[in-house]
Amino acid sequence: MTLRERLDKLEPRERRLLTILVGFLGVLVFLLVPIGLASIASGRRTENQEIRDLLQQIYEASGKVSERKAQKDALLARYARPAPALAGFIEDAAKQQGLTAAESQDRPDVPHGKKYTERVTVVKMHRIGMLGLAKMLERIETSGHPVAVTKLNIKPRAGEPDSYEVELGVSAFDRKGDPQPASPAPSAPPAADEQEEQEP
Repeated sequence: MTLRERLDKLEPRERRLLTILVGFLGVLVFLLVPIGLASIASGRRTENQEIRDLLQQIYEASGKVSERKAQKDALLARYARPAPALAGFIEDAAKQQGLTAAESQDRPDVPHGKKYTERVTVVKMHRIGMLGLAKMLERIETSGHPVAVTKLNIKPRAGEPDSYEVELGVSAFDRKGDPQPASPAPSAPPAADEQEEQEP
């Protein structure tokens, strides 16, 4: 018996129900196909956006890595030129401004971590003008050596304009050389000192 014969044998009520069912299924298929396609397209868009975000993060991270490497190289280049003996260094900076250091005193070295040591020298100067002092401090700070003014006491002299008693402390930071391993261990994890350099 063919499908046509079976349909002919159905009562009108059953035919109506069958027509409604077929129509409902047709509408359902008609709606589900676009919804499914839209859902797939939305999922693909989300995946593409995630990939774009990931690529953007990688791009930004590579820029930060380059910037940090440049900072580390600049830091190492600064410490590649060790500061001279501080007493003579301060005396030279003072002489260029027509000043003299009355007395100087070296303090004990202070270690900063495993790689840096701080040398401190304190000098006392008498009857110093403010302009000469400012220029001397500027010369020390811009010398290109890893040095910093870490102490500065200024007292005006009574009855003398632009005349001061100055106690000045200057620190030089020395970087120790990297220790060479006795025998390389290929499978060993990186040592703790290979982490990012930090300036004291």
